[in-house]
Amino acid sequence: MNHLDYKLLYALSIVIKQQSFEKAADVLCITQPAVSQRIKQLEQLVAQPVLIRSQPIVATELGKKLLSHYQQVQQLEAELLPQIILDQPESTLTVNLATNADSLATWLIGALTPLINQHPIELNLIVADESRTLDKLKDGEVFGAISLNDKAVSGCEVTQLGTMEYILVASPEFKQKYFTNGINQQSLKYAPGAAFDQKDDMHIKFIEQHFDLKGGSYPCHTVRSSEAFVELVKQGAAYSLIPKLQIKNELVSGDIINILPNIKLTQTLYWHRWVLVKGVYKQISEAIMLTGKTILNS
Repeated sequence: MNHLDYKLLYALSIVIKQQSFEKAADVLCITQPAVSQRIKQLEQLVAQPVLIRSQPIVATELGKKLLSHYQQVQQLEAELLPQIILDQPESTLTVNLATNADSLATWLIGALTPLINQHPIELNLIVADESRTLDKLKDGEVFGAISLNDKAVSGCEVTQLGTMEYILVASPEFKQKYFTNGINQQSLKYAPGAAFDQKDDMHIKFIEQHFDLKGGSYPCHTVRSSEAFVELVKQGAAYSLIPKLQIKNELVSGDIINILPNIKLTQTLYWHRWVLVKGVYKQISEAIMLTGKTILNS
């Protein structure tokens, strides 16, 4: 193999992003068979499959490496072109980040919006549990990820941001209804909790650690929204582990109360990104580190 054909890598990235050969054809303004042909040419070039034609469509290990490489090349090109072509308009830069829902709901948007207002940025935020966001970086889907893992992956560097403090909360009415005799193994069997999704084990581990109650032995809503957690709790439909940072006003007003004041859960968050981060990507990375450290360590 002498060189990579970036037209073929672009086709691969669009197929993965659109999760459909048909939709990829619309984006690329070619026919669906032509998209398939480009993927086939790429696979012939590298002598290996680059994606698995399943639902969802996923890149192979080699495909992930190619996608990561392609994203870095795009970054370098976006930074270089305005420097070498006079009057080159600043093109829209797609920024792919992986984040946990709680960071997104509390401080991340505030870190990013000043740069979004300064540059033509198209933001693509992939939300996943903080224990799984790093997989998105490994897979080449994003240039940076907020994670619980403190170990840097190959080709990347990592910086500690700070700690997110979680407390177990409910509305006063919910506490009166379910926990009049205190929070214990028996009362928790009937009180509905809330978890982000089936892979989110924070709530399950917390209840098991402190009350020796296994997941599945008590009711638990599945809600893929940090903001909805707060609403569920405020309206007396659940108790939940919520970042203290997210509910400062509700705690002051008394709409939400800490029902387990002697116990809290802290999670240390880390920012992972490519080593070769330049230009706008570097500014975004620096903004995330500055804002994260300021808010999470205050």
